[in-house]
Amino acid sequence: MLHGIRRCKSKHPIRPCRLGALKKRHSEEDAPQMKHLSFFTTGDGARMAYRFDGDADKPVLVLSNSIGTTLHMWDGQISELSRHFHVLRYDLRGHGASSAPAGAYSMDRLGRDVIELLDALGIERVHFLGLSLGGMIGQWLGIYAPERIDRLILSNTSPLLGTADQFDQRIASVLQAKDMVETAEMFLGNWFPARMLEAKEPVVEEFRAMLLATDRQGLAGCYAAVRDMDLRRTIALIPNPTLVIAGQYDTVTAASHSELIAATVPGSTLVVLPAVHLSNVEYPAEFLGAVLEFLLGRT
Repeated sequence: MLHGIRRCKSKHPIRPCRLGALKKRHSEEDAPQMKHLSFFTTGDGARMAYRFDGDADKPVLVLSNSIGTTLHMWDGQISELSRHFHVLRYDLRGHGASSAPAGAYSMDRLGRDVIELLDALGIERVHFLGLSLGGMIGQWLGIYAPERIDRLILSNTSPLLGTADQFDQRIASVLQAKDMVETAEMFLGNWFPARMLEAKEPVVEEFRAMLLATDRQGLAGCYAAVRDMDLRRTIALIPNPTLVIAGQYDTVTAASHSELIAATVPGSTLVVLPAVHLSNVEYPAEFLGAVLEFLLGRT
């Protein structure tokens, strides 16, 4: 059992299965992927979807997903992770079953979404694993809310990505497009190696479906958050034990970005996998091995 994971003490503790107004159960006729989701409302009125896997008496591990995906991007890791942790996944605002408020989002807002979720659930301190945009949120948490984090894992991510002009063009393009087909193809080409794309592997098609179902306003809003982010200097303030996972062939958040994070965050560890962008999907065994060794202190 890991130390340092605590739930807020209360005379009437909030339990994940009984959140009153914070949670709405879905009926049997709802889509299967919705049946295990719960919901809460953020301070600015966004409705956020989340779910738990594993035993409630285990330490809490929060998983935060990439832009253009849902909490199901972690499906391949849940069986193993839930053996050791009470795994908490959520859909980023603008993604999956969460609402997509109009306008630009900020990294501060995306980070506060996590804090408000933990507060709603009565959870004081967690481990946090984020990939891509999820890793950017993890950096924000390590800087601005380190007391809520025990161990931090930043996978295939960056403290600064692209230029404002590039993201402004992407925002305009996605909002003006008639559908998400072209955007989905662009993401898939950046996320997976050619061999997986050419073989039309089932997992690629699962991610294609996630992308095609993504709300364009939600995608544009998250683009704006990444556009306005620059954490290159402030990540030096992160005090938490930190593991950085890089993809050797990542064309989105290059391995050099992870090397910069590892060189800046005091005492952090860098692991490089021979992956493109979605290391957890392309090299699941190696990814899980690195994560569990870091969180459990074993090989």
